[in-house]
Amino acid sequence: MSIVRRGRFALLRTRQTLSVFDNGWDVLRRIAVGGDELVYRVGPVQITGPNAPGARVPVYEVFAEDEYGMDWFAQGLGEAPSLVDIGAHIGCFSIAFATRFSGATVDAFEPTPSTGSFLQRNVDDNGLADRVRVHREAVSASAGVLVMADNGAGSGHNGVLHLGEAGAVSIEVPCVGLASVLASAGDRVDIMKMDAEGAEYDVILNSPPERWAGVRRLVMEYHPLPGHSFDELETYLADVGLPLVRRDRYADGLGLAWFSRDELPPVD
Repeated sequence: MSIVRRGRFALLRTRQTLSVFDNGWDVLRRIAVGGDELVYRVGPVQITGPNAPGARVPVYEVFAEDEYGMDWFAQGLGEAPSLVDIGAHIGCFSIAFATRFSGATVDAFEPTPSTGSFLQRNVDDNGLADRVRVHREAVSASAGVLVMADNGAGSGHNGVLHLGEAGAVSIEVPCVGLASVLASAGDRVDIMKMDAEGAEYDVILNSPPERWAGVRRLVMEYHPLPGHSFDELETYLADVGLPLVRRDRYADGLGLAWFSRDELPPVD
């Protein structure tokens, strides 16, 4: 990133911090002095996370940028929708969803040990332990053990996609099969949110097609995994009744995609 682009990005983040977070000045101060943790306050929500660039990004994606288009994508689901959050990180989407819908139930999956501890802490701090169930495990096509990269400090770049990268440590984490995830949710999932850092191809393409019958909508970040393409995901999901309704491309093989059994109005 050039100096000019870095400067523009820093200015954007400063503006977002001050306009979105109730304690924006304190967040900026702690970033500057290098405190170990940051606390973000947005209305009734409080999120605590590591003070590291890779850990901060998902917080801004949910609260400052509404990357997943929550209100648009969750319309028409009533006040008690069910969410399965695969790759829940420190809990931003799960907690925002449970706060937005007073009767929502959430199953949040986060396998990275350090990140998962922040997820549980944030669920508890926001008084949501009765509606947000934390699962300290990965989701795969089948149960077992998953080898993934851990970049530490709650990084948003922990996963199979980053194995072998400089600074990443390979760890083994327990994983549960997608079929079991859906069965434990009562085979009814109003929204599945997935940010599995490359594991999405295994989770989706190797899962039993019939298990998707109870999934109403899916929003996912897809990644450039060698040997795979987004077309595979789109075709598989269309075949199980979840056609693509929106796609935001970030780079070659990288983007965000929304799938739905329902017709949804165009994004404003």
